[in-house]
Amino acid sequence: MARGGNTRSAISGRYIPRAAAARHPRTSVSESGSNNSSGTHYRSAITGKFISAAAAARHPNTSVQENG
Repeated sequence: MARGGNTRSAISGRYIPRAAAARHPRTSVSESGSNNSSGTHYRSAITGKFISAAAAARHPNTSVQENG
């Protein structure tokens, strides 16, 4: 479940209220800070861990692209 910071839908990419994030924990991602690295990275909405570009392409509804 998303905790702290702003919450964003992994499907639409839009910001959502915390209540919506609580109802849909597998497809919502919490943003807690800025990405200070360069390049593009992908994160799983389910686990919160970084994933490869290939994994993000296979699971577009549960992954979020982060730009550095």
